[in-house]
Amino acid sequence: MEFFSEYGIFLAKTATLVAAVLLLAAGLAALIARGGAAERPGRLTVRCLNAHYDELALALQSAILPKKALKQFQKAQKAEDKQRDKAPARRRLFVLDFQGDLRAAAVASLREEVTAVLNVARPGEDEVLLRLESAGGLVHSYGLAAAQLLRLRERGLRLTVAVDKVAASGGYMMACVAERIVAAPFAVVGSIGVIAQLPNFHRLLKKHDVDYEQFMAGEFKRTVTLFGENTEQGRRKFQEEIDDAHALFKDFVKIQRPQVLLEQVATGEHWYGMRALECRLVDELCTSDAVLLAARAEADVYEVSYGVRKPLLARVLEQARAAVLGRA
Repeated sequence: MEFFSEYGIFLAKTATLVAAVLLLAAGLAALIARGGAAERPGRLTVRCLNAHYDELALALQSAILPKKALKQFQKAQKAEDKQRDKAPARRRLFVLDFQGDLRAAAVASLREEVTAVLNVARPGEDEVLLRLESAGGLVHSYGLAAAQLLRLRERGLRLTVAVDKVAASGGYMMACVAERIVAAPFAVVGSIGVIAQLPNFHRLLKKHDVDYEQFMAGEFKRTVTLFGENTEQGRRKFQEEIDDAHALFKDFVKIQRPQVLLEQVATGEHWYGMRALECRLVDELCTSDAVLLAARAEADVYEVSYGVRKPLLARVLEQARAAVLGRA
């Protein structure tokens, strides 16, 4: 029993040491990522999806066709490529992706991608497809993301937003900018509302004789707080701010998508794709893949993405940090 007791203490010490090292590595990763991202220039990546789809088709045909039929298929594909090269310039479809989080952090890449497209796109001919996935977040962050999409519309580019999983709240604020919104049948769409919530520890602090002092210049510099005693006046003012943000949200949707019946949909509720179509929140039920496959027959389709590659040490430390958080 003494052996097992000592062995248990040894394991506990070892686990504590390993956890401390991993937490230190996680902290270093966060510092490096925070400081290094601004120093390293980003890179724009462009991939021709027409060629990608051709490669997929060739890979499958290579597996299922006899050799003779495969050669005929390859010959026909080469002839088609030559004919396409000789044909007049086709319209181009630029494909962007937006994976939203609470802070809409992807807007940093979106603004660069939009700028790149605007430098080469031909108004009235070329189009943009945004594959959007977001459950919403901070109002001002998603307001900026929607404003980036407005830049495309203002330059005369047709914009389609495809929602495969979710475009709710701030996500729908972005989606409604598009001329056309397509959604998968069970994608979550809508949630035209605003929410704010926070705990209050005033009574807990008071119970333990802890004073909390707050000094303000301006009557409503702070309306409700985490640690102070909230007043009815402060609560009313905070609710007014929420209501005003909701009114601005509704006005924005009304301007961008006048066919939506706001009285029915601006309740904060969300709908699945099939119901969203009935509410006029979307225009068509299909996936982004269906849109792209249909477009490749008459357009050159390019996937455009902008990103910053982090240093090797930062990537290693981030993996360590993820391991720690994953266990926690």
